Amino acid sequence: MAEEQMPVYYEDLALLETQFDEVDREILAKQYVRSAPLYAKRQDIVSKIENFWPLVFEQSPPDVDRYITPNDANIFAKLKSLEVKRFEVPMGPEKIEAETGDPRSIAIRFEFDSNDYFTDSVLEKKFWYRRSNDGWSGLVSEPVKIDWKEGKDPTEGLTDAAFAVFEARKKAGNMKLKDFAAHKKLVDMIEQWNADNTSFFTWFGFVSATRYVSAEESAQANKEYKERQDKRAQGERIESPEPEEDEDDLDISGDDEVHPEGDELAQLIAEDVWPNAIKYFTQAQEMEDMSEMDFEDMSDEGDDDEPIDLRALVGNGKAKSKPSNEEPPKKKQKK
Repeated sequence: MAEEQMPVYYEDLALLETQFDEVDREILAKQYVRSAPLYAKRQDIVSKIENFWPLVFEQSPPDVDRYITPNDANIFAKLKSLEVKRFEVPMGPEKIEAETGDPRSIAIRFEFDSNDYFTDSVLEKKFWYRRSNDGWSGLVSEPVKIDWKEGKDPTEGLTDAAFAVFEARKKAGNMKLKDFAAHKKLVDMIEQWNADNTSFFTWFGFVSATRYVSAEESAQANKEYKERQDKRAQGERIESPEPEEDEDDLDISGDDEVHPEGDELAQLIAEDVWPNAIKYFTQAQEMEDMSEMDFEDMSDEGDDDEPIDLRALVGNGKAKSKPSNEEPPKKKQKK
């Protein structure tokens, strides 16, 4: 008699994916703690290298570079320091295995020399990895107030408008609040904004790719999620709860998000630009070794309308070149 086969359930695969995810989180947290002294040493060394971080961003991958407009390049030329922290990971004697937070939460800190655009010396943006009660999980943030100098805001008021809306919602105790004066103003500004010319600095106004999720909602959702996964691990068949329909949630169309890919850009900086900074700086130095003949040829082909790049702005020699048949990556359209 053939051996009877047990049925396979899709939730078994989902449970396995969760277990893989937990391993990845533990590895990420441990890697962060182990590498922290090396990053601190790197920070000390690169602080002595003139224009290190502007040249890193000058060589940044296309998915980052496409957000840096010629106007933004003037600001990045004044970038003094960059630092990425996974601020929910304990750096003391605490054990990583403890319930201390999510290593996917990140803080990205930019330090600038004095510049013509804003009075701030430091701009820091935090991203919290949270879970919503409808099952979504990902990064959320809060808009950062930038003190722009008069007439120097490359976002044309978008970061200020996003900050005003967030503060109004927080004051009202309703992060889904819509159709008030500041919100209508923001939506109108986004509709008029040129999606193909999005300034990098609108990223400081990013909130969420879906909707803002509070720490309280996330804690409750994580608790319920863990309880279901623990029961599944013990062999129980637990159905995932159907999300309750909320008219406010159904009406959220993302029309008030100033930088829809803000979470993706944060991850690119944290997982590519930051750890690979030495590689990108080295590439910038290799560009410096181009022959004078090549540079003269490039100069002959250029014109006054060529975009300003960071290499030229920091006075570090030759401009980064792109093959003449290669178009810059097209920016994503706002949804």
